[in-house]
Amino acid sequence: MPYFPQTYRRTVRSSDRERIREIVASTGFFSPEELNIAIELVDEHLQKGVASGYSFLFAEQSDTVVGYACYGPIPGTAASYDLYWIAVHADFQRQGWGKDILAQTEALIAAQKGQNIYIDTSSRSQYEPTRKFYRDYGYRQCAFFEDFYAPGDSKVVYVKNM
Repeated sequence: MPYFPQTYRRTVRSSDRERIREIVASTGFFSPEELNIAIELVDEHLQKGVASGYSFLFAEQSDTVVGYACYGPIPGTAASYDLYWIAVHADFQRQGWGKDILAQTEALIAAQKGQNIYIDTSSRSQYEPTRKFYRDYGYRQCAFFEDFYAPGDSKVVYVKNM
């Protein structure tokens, strides 16, 4: 858990659009198209609320959003959830924020009777720390889709049973 004052909120504000763009861009991992997808999920939630299927958790320090998670139930399943995004601004990484955001998100999903959490990520070597992070917190690889994103960039799916 981060060793400084932090707050969490679930309410999505229009001002979160730009901060999410900054957070996701700061990681250096995502393409412009992926950045746009992150913003589209915020827009969808702002337009439809809970009916969008996208829920958010924002981690803040001194009223600045330092990281967030976007998650939601997987349509057509009884109790499975996707963790669509979890990201911490580069300036706040390696301080415990990611671990805490993940734990808080898991608790929210468990409170909604979620039983399985799925996470998709890339097989590129740059994502090895991300994959290790998921493994360290109890996620296991359950699928591998070769060349899914592009040649040489496969999709790796992790699951955690709650």
